[in-house]
Amino acid sequence: MDKYELIAPCHFGLEAVLKREIQDLGYEISQVEDGRVSFYGDVNAICRANIFLRTAERILLKVGSFKAVTFDELFEKTKQIPWEKYIPKDGMFWVAKAASVKSKLFSPSDIQSIMKKAMVNRMKQHYHVDWFDESGASYPVRVFFMKDMVTVGIDTSGTSLHKRGYRQYASIAPISETLAAALILLTPWKKDRILVDPFCGSGTFPIEAAMIAANIAPGMNRSFTAEEWTNLIPKKAWYDAINEANEKIDHDVEVDIQGYDVDDEIVRAARKNAQEAGVDHLIHFQQRDVKDLRHPKKYGFIITNPPYGERLEEKEALPALYKALGDSYKNLDSWSAYLITSYEETERYFGKKADKNRKIYNGMLKTYFYQFMGPRPPRQKRMPEK
Repeated sequence: MDKYELIAPCHFGLEAVLKREIQDLGYEISQVEDGRVSFYGDVNAICRANIFLRTAERILLKVGSFKAVTFDELFEKTKQIPWEKYIPKDGMFWVAKAASVKSKLFSPSDIQSIMKKAMVNRMKQHYHVDWFDESGASYPVRVFFMKDMVTVGIDTSGTSLHKRGYRQYASIAPISETLAAALILLTPWKKDRILVDPFCGSGTFPIEAAMIAANIAPGMNRSFTAEEWTNLIPKKAWYDAINEANEKIDHDVEVDIQGYDVDDEIVRAARKNAQEAGVDHLIHFQQRDVKDLRHPKKYGFIITNPPYGERLEEKEALPALYKALGDSYKNLDSWSAYLITSYEETERYFGKKADKNRKIYNGMLKTYFYQFMGPRPPRQKRMPEK
């Protein structure tokens, strides 16, 4: 079976989480760069990576890399890629996205049209035709320029992997599903520990946590562009990956995951999203103000995305909001708190300095993941065997 190099883009600052996920799936890492992790795998890896990876934005099948500083060079080197190995005669192909950083070639539209011409030129010669009707499966190409080095991949995912299919109802500025999953995986939270999100919005943190706890693969209920690539990937590979995902679900898991929001309508939306994800029985959603956050048990976790105050009238409410969150946290015995926010005064009003503070880009917005770590629970003594 052919071995490929696959590229998994992710949020800047969360490459280590994705790397661990890929290794847990059993694949060898080839390279870790800013916002991207590359690894080796066969056609089964394409299916499994799309279905199982929680923190990747998409999976690209790498078809070439080279240096290009002129458009002539870009044309000739794109033409050298064996496109016929990947794209059939009736395939629909185009350069869906071109991104350039610190490179001499930087115009996306020029890069896209020149590369398309080079692909057509190559495939005309191979297939002995003058024109392609492009009536078959889609093969969208994505290209990155970094310091004049060009990396070319065909997108196997289609719609970004953060679109799991469960979020039918969204609140204002919801956190993406892939980012929420990555942040949960960055914490020491495990399914036997309490998790509360006091600003749950449309429910992304609690839903992703419940899916992790029940071992539900995030890509089980959606489709992927590469499902139509019957020239490369047999349908059986997709069925096998879905069967594997179904077998891994823990239907008997017991968790204490709670989501609160002050807006009753948003809480109803979060419940509907949890139903779509098949985890509504694992989460307790409730309309509740952050100042009323309390829990009788020890060693729980707050993992949340509080308001940032992007609008001026919201900004004025932030000191009181973060103070209320900090006051509630002080009354929770031995808990940990993890907050992602762009609000610069977080520690001041929360009333505590974070143990760790990690810079993470949420799209173009620079945010910080504040980590207030509580004590570890004591190890449970194992009962002596009889």
